[in-house]
Amino acid sequence: MIRVTSDTTIFSLSADAVPAAEVAPGETVVLETLDCFSNQVQSADAPLESIDWTHVNPATGPVAVTGAEPGHVLVVHIDDIEVAPQGVMAVSDGFGVLSHHFKGMAFQMVQLENGTARVSGCAVPVQPMIGVIGVAPAGAGVPCGSPGSHGGNMDTRLIGAGATLYLPVFVPGALLAAGDLHAAMGDGEICGTGVEVAGRITLRVELRKDISLTNPVVETAQVIATIASAVSLDEAGEMAVRDMADLLMGHLGLSPADATMLMSAAGHLQVSQVVDPLKTARFAMPKTIVSQYPKALL
Repeated sequence: MIRVTSDTTIFSLSADAVPAAEVAPGETVVLETLDCFSNQVQSADAPLESIDWTHVNPATGPVAVTGAEPGHVLVVHIDDIEVAPQGVMAVSDGFGVLSHHFKGMAFQMVQLENGTARVSGCAVPVQPMIGVIGVAPAGAGVPCGSPGSHGGNMDTRLIGAGATLYLPVFVPGALLAAGDLHAAMGDGEICGTGVEVAGRITLRVELRKDISLTNPVVETAQVIATIASAVSLDEAGEMAVRDMADLLMGHLGLSPADATMLMSAAGHLQVSQVVDPLKTARFAMPKTIVSQYPKALL
C-alpha cells in the first residue's frame, strides 16, 4: 500500500504535474486530503483577509499509474473514505443559487459525531463523498475547482465508499489526484459547499483497454451513471443522456429506439452540481435493469 500525504497537493490537474507516487494496476493507494479551504478555516469567525484564495480545492497527488496510456480507461475503486470530526460550510454573495440573500461571506463549523453532522441545528446523516477526483486532461491544465471530461470537481455524491469510477485516460500515467471531501452534500450543492472536511481516501486502481469512454462513469451497488459537465445544465444533461445511450447501444447491442425507450422508462436524469464553472449532470440506470441483458454495460 502506498500513502500520499496532504503535503503533496495540487491546484490544477495537468500533464505537467510531477507525480507524488506511482502505482501499478491492482495496487492500493491512500490519499490524505485537506478540505476545500486547505484547512484554513477553523472557526466561524475566521477573517476573510487571512484566507489565501489561491489555495482552494486542493487535490492530493497526482499518482501515476504504470502502463496507463491515452485511450485506456482508469478504473478507480473507492474502498474507503474517512473524514475528520469537524467540517465547515460557507455562503457568499455572488456564489451559488441563493447568493442574492447574502452580503459578504459567512462560515458555519459543523461537528461530526455518531454518524451525523450538525448543520443549522439539524442532524444530517454523514455520507462521505469525493468532490474532486480526476486525471490530467489533454492540453492545458484545468483548475481543480472545475469539472470536465477528465473528472475534476464533479461534486457527484455517488462518488463515495464502495463506488467505482471510470475515467478516460488522456496522458501517459493518467496522473490521478483527489480531494475536496464532503461529509454530506445534497444534489446540486446549491450554496457552493457541502460539509467540507479533511480526511483520507483509500483507492485501488485498475486499467481497462477493452472499453472507450468520452466522459466519466460511476458505478455503485444500485446504479451505473454517466457524468457530464458543460457550460449549462441543459447541455450537461443532454451529454450525459447521449453517453448512456452510447453505452446501451455499443455494449448491450440495443437499437437507438430500444435504448431511448428503456432510458425513458427506467433511467434517471439527475443534477450533480450547479455552482462550479461548468455544471454537472448524470444519467443513472438501475443495475437491476441493465443486468437483465446477457452482456455487461461496462
